[in-house]
Amino acid sequence: MAGTLGIKLARIAIVVAVLAAWEFLSRTGIVNPRLLPSASDTLATLWELLQRASVRNDLAVTASEVLIAFILAVPCGTAIGFLIAENRYFAEVAKPLLFFAFSIPKSIFLPMFILVFGVGFSQKVGFGFFSTIFIVIMSTTTAVESVKPDHLTVARSYGATPLQTAFRVYLPSMLPVLLEALRISMIFNLTGVILAEMYASRDGIGHQIATWGENFQMKQLLAGVVMIAAIAMTFNELVRSVESRCSHWRT
Repeated sequence: MAGTLGIKLARIAIVVAVLAAWEFLSRTGIVNPRLLPSASDTLATLWELLQRASVRNDLAVTASEVLIAFILAVPCGTAIGFLIAENRYFAEVAKPLLFFAFSIPKSIFLPMFILVFGVGFSQKVGFGFFSTIFIVIMSTTTAVESVKPDHLTVARSYGATPLQTAFRVYLPSMLPVLLEALRISMIFNLTGVILAEMYASRDGIGHQIATWGENFQMKQLLAGVVMIAAIAMTFNELVRSVESRCSHWRT
């Protein structure tokens, strides 16, 4: 408990130190305040932005796009990854192709999504799904391969059905790895949706950030970046807390 508290205090201290350095650089003029508004001004601007109905609506649009893309990508990617890992021949064929596809920057495909889906909700959800599914597939194959063969042998020797094996052997063994993968996949998902909104969109917080940047509204731009970072870190910590409770299943 003391160790966990110390880690949390260290994290808070790092955040405070970064904000203090940011404030110092801007206030002293070491960095031009027009290019880097102070942390206090940025946070005040963030609070002001959150009072605007238009910004809250854009946040709701982005949240719905991210959530739907995530809900679609995770089960689809998990099912595909499980099938690949369970079939040795299929794994040998598909794995190199997956690594090749994963290594390609997804942003180069964004114009294709715009041409196919147009500029709208489905285009952003589709690109978020596309940005997420490969990391889910690869993480699932790794999770399946992490299951100890001895556990499967014992379960099958006692006559466990495939359904019982899936829920009582595979799932407990895979869950810690999958939860860790969820944190990473959400980063890809959020990045994909925000990028799609910045590239071509009529709404969403990514569209707002792009507009602020084009108009050189640095306080609003930095406030939007802080907003997205806070959302990502909140999700990360929620999944991390669940992951820590499931860590005993690794053994």
